Amino acid sequence: MAPIEPSGSSVSTMDPATAKEKDMESGRLSPMEPISSRTDANIMNETSEEPEARAEFDEKDTVKKLSPTDPASFPDGGLEAWLVVLGGFCCLFVSFGWINCIGVFQAYYETGPLKQYSSSTIAWIPSLETFMMFIGGPIFGKLFDNYGPRGILLFGTFFHVFGLMMTSLATKYYQFVLAQGICSPMGASAIFYAAMSSVGTWFFRNRALAYGVMASGSSLGGVIFPIMVERLIGRIGFGWTMRALAFMILGLLVVANLTLKSRLTPQPKPLIFMEFIYPLREIPFLMVVFGSFLFFFGMFIPFTFIILSAEANKMSTGLAGYLIPILNATSIFGRVIPGFIGDRIGRFNVMIITTYFSAILIIALWLPARGNVPFIIFAALFGFGSGAFVSMAPALIAQISDIRQIGVRNGTLFAILSISALTGSPIGGALLTRAHGDFKDMQIFAAVVMLAGSTFFVAARVVQKGFSVMVKI
Repeated sequence: MAPIEPSGSSVSTMDPATAKEKDMESGRLSPMEPISSRTDANIMNETSEEPEARAEFDEKDTVKKLSPTDPASFPDGGLEAWLVVLGGFCCLFVSFGWINCIGVFQAYYETGPLKQYSSSTIAWIPSLETFMMFIGGPIFGKLFDNYGPRGILLFGTFFHVFGLMMTSLATKYYQFVLAQGICSPMGASAIFYAAMSSVGTWFFRNRALAYGVMASGSSLGGVIFPIMVERLIGRIGFGWTMRALAFMILGLLVVANLTLKSRLTPQPKPLIFMEFIYPLREIPFLMVVFGSFLFFFGMFIPFTFIILSAEANKMSTGLAGYLIPILNATSIFGRVIPGFIGDRIGRFNVMIITTYFSAILIIALWLPARGNVPFIIFAALFGFGSGAFVSMAPALIAQISDIRQIGVRNGTLFAILSISALTGSPIGGALLTRAHGDFKDMQIFAAVVMLAGSTFFVAARVVQKGFSVMVKI
């Protein structure tokens, strides 16, 4: 019998052809490749190149598959995106910034061309102005989703400037209503919605900050416009003052028309009225809309009547005229800083804090105010608190919405807000008239509805994340 060899000896005595066949079967060697070519270096090169090529292919494939609405596809910065914010800044400067100076016109009309009318009657002009600017939301929001911002912005440029030029020629109540209360704000509405919807398509992580920077334009407009009105009316008259303002607005809108655009490709769809109603079936959206409606109901009362209440408490007319600019100057910080913080600790959290803060200020500071200092402090603090609402409200809507429907959803929100904007100040004026010039009832009304609105923001937060306090939302 032949001796049994150790198992390892078969490897050493294996025929080279047999070894090559086994290598080919195991995949270590190509049929066309000689054994000598399979060096360690070759093997290492192949194994290192393969994952690289595969990773590059996967990355390209992922980029191709990204939807424009995917969070990863938002630029969240860069020259093009920030130029859009610049255009939005100009848009809000001339639209919402113009609305922010309505208190100056209320005071001027009561002592000037419309002095024969009551405060409540005159208050319909600025209220109608605010109403017309917001009621266009569903129309301009749908047009934005279908065709983009270009045509909307051109339409708004013409009617806003034309309305102010016609206001410069007005002498009777109905003429002020038609020119300043309807025509000009209809154009401002188109400008406002083109900006609000465009900026949201470029930012995701820094959306509240972008909205805040854009909305600070309305605050700066609210500082500059009242001072210009106060200074120029005495020097060049009301007519040329309005024309000068209209030309300045036209120049800023040229910049806006050159820089504002949407990142998304327009997708024309037929107008279906119910698509403006469908979002209200979502509880978070419904709570945000109700909260905004009630808060807005009272928010513009201080803007409209703070000058009159300060003058009633012996503040000089010259100093009282600066309360609106002070209010709007601090709202610049109120529109940027809370947005920056909201992107980091939660936008709903910041909205709740700032809205409650604004409502409490009316009770704690404006209601008992006597003398110059309390009015100045109230104007500064209220400007900061209320300014946050203007920039945070559209950021909340964007957060709980499909970005492709941002135009329609913003339109639904602001169309509902237009009702509170239309009726809030006239109700305040009626309360003032009924109380024979006592501002207390009007101030309490404003505070109560703003507190109620703040509570609805709390409800919207609870619906989404429960009662846990330390949650970013």
